[in-house]
Amino acid sequence: MKSRSTLATWLGSLDGSRLARVLGVRKDAMSPPEPRSVGELADRLQRPGSVALVLPRLALPHLQVAEALAALGAPASREALAALLGVVDDETTRELDAVLEVLADHALVWPDGAEKLRIAGPLRQAWDAPLGLDAPLEQLLAGATSDELRGMLAALGVKPPSTKPQRLAALVEHHSKAEQVVSVVARAPAAARKLLERHAEGEPGQPQFIVFGTPGSGLEPGERWALDRGLLIKDRHGYGPARMPAEVALALRGPGWHAPFEPLPPSARLASVTPAEVDREASAAATVFASHAASVLSACSEAAPARLKSGGIGARELARIGKAAQADDAVVRLALETAYAAGLLGRDGDRVAPTEAYDAWAQQEPPEQFAVLLQAWRNLPLTPAQSRDEDNKALPALAGAPPCNGCVEARHGLLAAAAQLPAGRGTRVTSDLGPLIAWHRPFAHSSPPDGTPFAIVIREAEILGVLARGALSAFGIHVRAGDTEGLGIECRRLLPSATSTARIGADLTAVVTGTPSARLASLLDSVADRETSGTASVWRFSADGIRRALDAGRVPDAIAADLAAVAAGPLPQPLSYLITDTARGHGRVRVAPAACVLHSDEAALLAELAAHRKLAKLGLRQLAPTVLVSRSSLDTTVAALRAEGYAPVAETAEGTVRIEKTRPQRAAAPVPAPRGTGTGGSGRIAATVVAKAASAVDPGILAAQLLKAPPTPPEPAPFDGGAAFATDTEEIVAGWAKHLPYSDVRQLAHAIDTGEPITVEYVAASGNRTVRTLSRLKLDPPYLEAWCHLRDDERVFTLSRIHSVMSLMPE
Repeated sequence: MKSRSTLATWLGSLDGSRLARVLGVRKDAMSPPEPRSVGELADRLQRPGSVALVLPRLALPHLQVAEALAALGAPASREALAALLGVVDDETTRELDAVLEVLADHALVWPDGAEKLRIAGPLRQAWDAPLGLDAPLEQLLAGATSDELRGMLAALGVKPPSTKPQRLAALVEHHSKAEQVVSVVARAPAAARKLLERHAEGEPGQPQFIVFGTPGSGLEPGERWALDRGLLIKDRHGYGPARMPAEVALALRGPGWHAPFEPLPPSARLASVTPAEVDREASAAATVFASHAASVLSACSEAAPARLKSGGIGARELARIGKAAQADDAVVRLALETAYAAGLLGRDGDRVAPTEAYDAWAQQEPPEQFAVLLQAWRNLPLTPAQSRDEDNKALPALAGAPPCNGCVEARHGLLAAAAQLPAGRGTRVTSDLGPLIAWHRPFAHSSPPDGTPFAIVIREAEILGVLARGALSAFGIHVRAGDTEGLGIECRRLLPSATSTARIGADLTAVVTGTPSARLASLLDSVADRETSGTASVWRFSADGIRRALDAGRVPDAIAADLAAVAAGPLPQPLSYLITDTARGHGRVRVAPAACVLHSDEAALLAELAAHRKLAKLGLRQLAPTVLVSRSSLDTTVAALRAEGYAPVAETAEGTVRIEKTRPQRAAAPVPAPRGTGTGGSGRIAATVVAKAASAVDPGILAAQLLKAPPTPPEPAPFDGGAAFATDTEEIVAGWAKHLPYSDVRQLAHAIDTGEPITVEYVAASGNRTVRTLSRLKLDPPYLEAWCHLRDDERVFTLSRIHSVMSLMPE
């Protein structure tokens, strides 16, 4: 409360102009309604959230001074601050005064009228250990007992006073004198001295974690000596590492140590540049970007890009848009993100499509279009042109990632750094702006981490014309100030209006200097193919482009008239010939959708069918007196005609009459087990077929019969020392069908010789296994020609793909 009342007193002492400046700088804290009193204003200015918003917008010296004041504690004298920062000369003193003035404008630091500087309460909590220093001794000893204080004073050789407050004050006074602390440490044991030096450099010991019971007495070497003299303070319950008071740390760091203070920005290599040169380059860059942005959004309007399942527009869609707009990836991403932020694009299900606001934007002149996108770029919560993440993986555009405050600060830091360059000077190399951005916005996000600092945001500024010849352009000046009206004026001054005419040459090209108007670009895109975009755009006419316009319903005379209206001169004769020749051949062949065709030599009959009301559902259309087309399938059309009393016949694809024969219904013939008991696939299929054939037999009776049957081992094959092949057919089949056991070879050879049907397991070239019933077998090694009952056709089988054989069971 004391700090807040002091701030209120200081605010009340300010004149109107100074108070207005504080309110203007701290707009973030001025949420409606307006504060009714200075006290309420002071409370708002000291909200933790308000202070957290201010810090990222401060430059490096402002943060350094604020951290030094947080380390000193409040209130602190200005002399103590200057001594801590090492400010001794007049120039640095003036720089320190300027920094304190800025901090006061932000209501973070203010004088209290007693030659002391106070800081906002939440500012102290912004650093866990400002300057690597812990809390002051008085704060660390707040829970110490009177006896503990007496013991520390006695160890230091100081006579303890009688009361606890007096003892605490005496100990604080002793440790506040650097020479006394240094003298005590100089007499310390080597282990204690080394431990204290490490703590003074901001390297405390490891924390001690206690799970059960109380902490043990495991102290670091020399730690007990320092604890007894108050040079280190430990939690009264023994938890956590020992902590060094700020006074002790400063004393041990020595009089030569000072807190960092860099009041001046880093130097950059500069070159002379005139305002006209900056305007010329900024105008060219902005004109190119405005043209590319219009092409990018036009491509999105013609074919809305699809979104990835994870969100955003992927690399494939970005490449498609870039090819259509003749723009590189960075420009496409920048145009999409700024257009989305400006409300020109929106998510539409699984796609990103232009909104209604785009239609109005597309009709505006290029200066107005560019101003809308540039204003959106100023506060984008991301870096649009960044196409790779930390793992070098492609990033989607419009991914809806969480806002990046560091990206916003990087952009604002660039504007601030470029604005501070001397008049008429620009950086020789734009990468020199990286350290300047880091100085103006230490909290800014520098991407990529392993490349040139802030290279991407600098590149964006160059693409937009905000940065030209290493200096801030007129666009950048108004963007930094947030001056919408001034930005519009500069855009109209530096960007040319849209071009409504094109130079159409005899080489079948159309050249548009500057940014084409929406009407001109739409016309040329409809009849020609765009080859280049930028300060000048080129379209090339071809038969495909003219045909595309004719397919859209336009007539040749209208195409020629529209092109003549936008041409800077008369329409070239080659283009007129191209339009005429393309139109002459357009539509000579017509393609109509049809499911089947009806034709007859009787034109009257087909006319009757086309007019038949009950056949209207077929969608019949007469193409010629003897030809009708139907939108319905062949079988549906034939059935409908027959239902109305007609007698059509169906044709095959070759034009022959399709024979429709009804096959007699027959039960499937059971397939017996092979005569042999071969192994492999033959046994598996035979077992399956036998089980199906004998499904009507009592399983118990069948099992008893099988158990009584004597074992019949298979006969050895001729190759294994058995008897010779009975026929030449067996030997030929065995030589080619190596997967078959000998019993299956005999069955297959017998079927070939006798002409009996047989069932085989066949493996096709695709790897699919099928069971085929074959008849009319004809051996043609290494093939077997046969009639396939499954396909109802003559087929050729490879002997090596027959894996098992079984003969048909006789009825």
